[in-house]
Amino acid sequence: MLELYLRTVGDTINLLIPFWGKPKPQVTWTKESQPLDPKQVVVRNTEKDSVFFIRAAQRKDSGKYQISVKILDEFEDLATFDLLVIEKPGPPTNLKVVDTWGFNVALEWNPPQDNGNADLKGYTVQKADMKTQQWFTVLEHYNHTSCTVSDLIIGNSYSFRVFSENPCGLSEMPAVTKNVTHITKSGIVYKPKKFHSRDFCEPPKFTQPLLDRTTTQGYATQLVCCVRGFPKPKVIWMKNQREIQEDPKYLVHMDQGICCLEIRKPSPFDGGIYTCKAVNPFGEASVDCILNIKGMYVFYLLFAFECFVAIPPTQKSCETSE
Repeated sequence: MLELYLRTVGDTINLLIPFWGKPKPQVTWTKESQPLDPKQVVVRNTEKDSVFFIRAAQRKDSGKYQISVKILDEFEDLATFDLLVIEKPGPPTNLKVVDTWGFNVALEWNPPQDNGNADLKGYTVQKADMKTQQWFTVLEHYNHTSCTVSDLIIGNSYSFRVFSENPCGLSEMPAVTKNVTHITKSGIVYKPKKFHSRDFCEPPKFTQPLLDRTTTQGYATQLVCCVRGFPKPKVIWMKNQREIQEDPKYLVHMDQGICCLEIRKPSPFDGGIYTCKAVNPFGEASVDCILNIKGMYVFYLLFAFECFVAIPPTQKSCETSE
C-alpha cells in the first residue's frame, strides 16, 4: 500500500484494501482521527477487503486516512496513507517592469495566492513584440521571482507575462504587465547591482573510472571514462606509461567530459595497462585499466598424399595420387 496518493481535482479514487481474519473483522475508517463523511467517501466492506471510493475528488478530500481491522476487540491491525488532491495554480501576482536598459528589461513578481494545493515547480516567462503580437517563451521551470529578459530590439515595444507551474501544469491564466514597454536608445548606461563572483575553477576529477577489458584480436574495442574540471582539462592517453602519439590505430574522442579511446583491429601486442590522464592549471588526475587481447584460433585440415618425382636430365615432374 502506498504512503501517498496524488490525484487531480475531479479524479475518481477507487482503492481496494485486502485483509484476512477469522471471525469476520470489524473495519473502521477515519480521516485525521475523525469518522468519514459518507457524503464524500463511500466505503464497502466484505469479509476479505474494503473498498474506498470517491467519485470526484476535491481538494478538501486531502488528508491522512486510516483503516482499522479489529477482531473481538483483541486483535487489531492498522494501515494509513496520505491523499493529496491538487489542481493547477493561480497566476503570479504584482508582475511589473522594474528597470529598462539597452536591450534588456528587468521583471519582478510575487508567488500566486493559490498554489493549487501543491508545491510550485517554477515559472514560465514569455515576451511578445507588439508588431507581431506573438508570444515567445523566454524561461521555463524558472525558480525565482525576478529575471532579466535580454536580446530585445531597440525601437520596438514589448509586453511580458508569467505563468505559475505545479505538478498539474501551468496556471490557466498568466500575470501580464499592465503597460507596454518601449525599448529606446536612451538609458543604455546601466549600473548593475554588486554581486560576488563565484570561483568555478576545480582540478580534474574522474567521475567514471576505466574498467578492465578483455577483447578479441581483430575486433575494435573502446576504453571509456568520464572526467570533470574547470578549465576544461587536457586529456592524455598512455599505454604502459608511454604517451600514445598520433597513430591511425588509435582514435581519441572527448565530448562533454566523456573520454573515449578506440583501438582499431587490436593485436596481442596492443594488450597492456592503459592510462587516461587529465591535466589543467589546478591539478591532475589519472585512471588505469588492463586490456587483454585474446588471439584467434585457426584450425587447418591436413590432407596426406603421396608424391612421386621423376627427375629427367632437364625437367622435373610431379605425379600425385590420392
